[in-house]
Amino acid sequence: MEGIVNAIKKEMIIPVIKLDRIEDTIPLLDALRKAGGNAAEITFRTKAAESCLKLAAETYPDMLIGAGTVLNASQAERAVKAGAKFVVSPGYDAETSRYLKEKGILYIAGAVTPTEIMTLLNDGLNIVKFFPAENYGGIKTIKSLSMPFTDVVFIPTGGISANNIMDYLSFDKVIAAGGSWMVKDNLIKEGRFDEITRLMTEALTLVRK
Repeated sequence: MEGIVNAIKKEMIIPVIKLDRIEDTIPLLDALRKAGGNAAEITFRTKAAESCLKLAAETYPDMLIGAGTVLNASQAERAVKAGAKFVVSPGYDAETSRYLKEKGILYIAGAVTPTEIMTLLNDGLNIVKFFPAENYGGIKTIKSLSMPFTDVVFIPTGGISANNIMDYLSFDKVIAAGGSWMVKDNLIKEGRFDEITRLMTEALTLVRK
């Protein structure tokens, strides 16, 4: 799992993707790769998600492909079988955590309060998906939470954009940020993959300079 964590740190931006059609999977990943990105979090929010994840993992085994919006162990099992290298939840589920530990798959669970973070730490999880980030106070809250929880690192998601991502990534306890502004639903549905490449290039140039 350490290798996956290091890969996430290297990417800095994790595109959070909603795919309704399997035929959009490869053009989208090609658009991200063309921009220099090598990661994607495919959310389990559509009927096509599992098939899209499987196609992505098989076509690009070198990419950091994960499953997002995983709500239970059943979904986690389907995601792992489809080839997910990491699993992300908006909150925390103990059964999901147990299953992923058995499989040696990184579990990034969501938390926004001290009590929730303590629950994660008691389960051996120190990477927190802070979601929805902007709604819960953004980087100011993350900095406050980092004071008592010195071993915790964060991946904020929700309300992240080109306008505020550096506010997050400039803090050393934030190892990456999840975002969807460069992979918006309408861009995918309209086949505007060149625009996705442009936005992703712009984002990566901003965070990696």
